[in-house]
Amino acid sequence: MTIKKIGILTAGGDCPGLNAVVRAVSKNALRHGIEVLGLKNGFDGLVRNEFIRITDETVSGILTLGGTILGTSNIANPFNYTLPPFGSPETPRDLSSVAMHNFKENQLDALITIGGDGTLHMSQQFVDMGMPIVAVPKTIDNDLSATDQTFGFDSALAIATEAIDRLHTTAQSHHRVMIVETMGRYAGWIALRSALAGGGDIVLIPEIPYNEDVIVNSILERRSKGKNFSIVVAAEGAKNEQGEQTVARTLPGSTDPIRLGGIAAKLSNMIEDRTKIESRACVLGHTQRGGTPTAFDRWLSTLYGAKALEMVLEGKFGYMAAFRDFKITEVKITDAISDLKRVDPNGDEVKAALEIGMSFGSSTIG
Repeated sequence: MTIKKIGILTAGGDCPGLNAVVRAVSKNALRHGIEVLGLKNGFDGLVRNEFIRITDETVSGILTLGGTILGTSNIANPFNYTLPPFGSPETPRDLSSVAMHNFKENQLDALITIGGDGTLHMSQQFVDMGMPIVAVPKTIDNDLSATDQTFGFDSALAIATEAIDRLHTTAQSHHRVMIVETMGRYAGWIALRSALAGGGDIVLIPEIPYNEDVIVNSILERRSKGKNFSIVVAAEGAKNEQGEQTVARTLPGSTDPIRLGGIAAKLSNMIEDRTKIESRACVLGHTQRGGTPTAFDRWLSTLYGAKALEMVLEGKFGYMAAFRDFKITEVKITDAISDLKRVDPNGDEVKAALEIGMSFGSSTIG
């Protein structure tokens, strides 16, 4: 099969490194004389037939830019479309056939999708319909099991670690407890590694349920030893021992409608009420998604993008580029979405955290 024209899209939440992948794919494709269409706003561009023609000028200077020049969406699901004027949360529609029509109408020979778990699931659905797709893994949560690391994670980790560094000084100055809320819905990689790198005292992650009594006792024990401040790092998806997460709101029509958030404020109030120690909450939120990608993420994104186009040329559709043992390879998309990669409560990172005195706020670990 001769590849003459390809499409590329970025879907799901934005993160540093998306533009670097778009750049690498496009430069490699244009070098082979392949025309590139950038679909706007994720799969929504495939439904609405909205795209830009990518040239060398289009991708010049975007390596260091955060976000995505193509736009993105985490609610535009062609199989359950809820956006007006074609659908609504009350009356979702299956517009996958429209997306397939537009793919063929534009005479695309392949599509490269860049995204996380939701994007990969939709990509596989289109593969099952016969669309030739190659995927690139993107998520700041680093929770895809088929790759050692997704791009965007290193940048988010660097931002979270810097925030913890900065909060140390104000915590020490005012003798406060600072609760830092990081992203991490179902996996605690950002929270755990930023706590390890930033010197957190207590870390709460979805994989290890927390107990409020243990958190309070850990803070009071530090105070009894003359340590008059504490840093608590909490993933937004951390659960208590009753299995409850802190839900901010629900968003009908989204591929994942539950919006987590508020655990830092919840813990801050609880800690101050029970210990009488002044406490403050700091929610990092979307700052973890923004800004310039780290050197590692630029490097990894470029390798992913170059590999994705290589896979297209080799006809390896239904596969995702993967990073394993510091090598770029490929895995089936079905393997990538079969399970989430989560922190192992018995793994080396948790063990190391415990050995340096960090608490997981748990009555069963540590």
